[in-house]
Amino acid sequence: MDFHLSPKAAETTERMRHFMEEEVFPAEADWAAYLRGHGAHEHPPVMEDLKASARVRGLWNLFHPEFGGLSNLEYAAVAEITGWSPVIAPEAINCQAPDTGNMETLHLFASPEQRERWLTPLLNGDIRSAFAMTEPGAASSDATNIETSIVRDGDEYVINGHKWWITGVADERCAVFIVMGKTDPAAPTHRQQSMILVPRAAPGLKIIRHLPIFGYQDQHGHSQLHFDNVRVPVANLLGDEGDGFMIAQARLGPGRIHHAMRAIGMAERALALMVERAKNRYAFGQPLADQGVVQELIANSRIEIDQVRLYVYRTAWLIDHHGAKGARGEIAGIKVAAPAVATRVIDRAIEVFGGAGVSDDTPLAYFYAWARVLRIVDGPDAVHRRTVARTELNRSAKTPWPCASPTHS
Repeated sequence: MDFHLSPKAAETTERMRHFMEEEVFPAEADWAAYLRGHGAHEHPPVMEDLKASARVRGLWNLFHPEFGGLSNLEYAAVAEITGWSPVIAPEAINCQAPDTGNMETLHLFASPEQRERWLTPLLNGDIRSAFAMTEPGAASSDATNIETSIVRDGDEYVINGHKWWITGVADERCAVFIVMGKTDPAAPTHRQQSMILVPRAAPGLKIIRHLPIFGYQDQHGHSQLHFDNVRVPVANLLGDEGDGFMIAQARLGPGRIHHAMRAIGMAERALALMVERAKNRYAFGQPLADQGVVQELIANSRIEIDQVRLYVYRTAWLIDHHGAKGARGEIAGIKVAAPAVATRVIDRAIEVFGGAGVSDDTPLAYFYAWARVLRIVDGPDAVHRRTVARTELNRSAKTPWPCASPTHS
């Protein structure tokens, strides 16, 4: 198991670092100012400048081996760097959620016509997309509970139901939704669901509201939708009827590892800010860096970040060599571990910054909100812990060391 980057990956990572330093970090202030002046869900023009530059730099669609030429392990280093500016950098290189997962889904399961209509413009960065699975009336931890109905009527499917926390909808560039619903409630549990492509302009599709996370409205939004007799052609079905749950599992695995990679980047930036603050902030006649309690915060953060990075790299290596199924337990594990580490490190940085840490003067408050949300999106921690436990319980039995003392006469 070798985590050493190939020459190509090392060179790509270095180009990504230069892009961040030269363009992404300087664009953060312009991005924020534009949204303050034009509305939380508008599209800052600086993004198109960044995307054009990323393409020239060869930093485009790196998330997928067939699109960007990097393995999952190699991409992990790039994705971590984007996590230093998680709102701007992933989209700038066309590696943003939920589009990456949707592009992988279309690549695997879409018909040639569906790929031409939706995958090609997504790969080109011309449109954005959404993945509509979660519902207000069903526990998101169990996708088999979804209630949205997809009923065939001649040459069309009719969709009725509610969805919420659907990321990307507030952005007007979001042109298509991949919707999961039930086509056959009488079928076996994991064959009841199907997925279907719904254009944004479909009659009967209503956007009810955009939900904030801890008071923040993201530019792309997390929205509540209502499908009221929405009709789409039968040709919009992804795969076959009953394939929905299988497609969801294929889609969510890679997405979870991408979230973990970016979470490490957020933690690294929080640690860097913490260290800088500790060196330059004085209290009781000395810099905070001289305080033992602050040194402990810094040390624990470095140890935990490095530990979880190795966990993520190992998982990426397993996916490269054995596929997502071969790394199922590890994917679940890093989905728990990486956001948890990021949350702790960001919280420590906030502690060192004091009041400034909970303001918008630093990215820490938003980082904390998003890191905490990552412990819910794509399945809550409890579900992934269950997967890890079941994987462990199902391993081939090995002779354990004795756990009791020898009996004494």
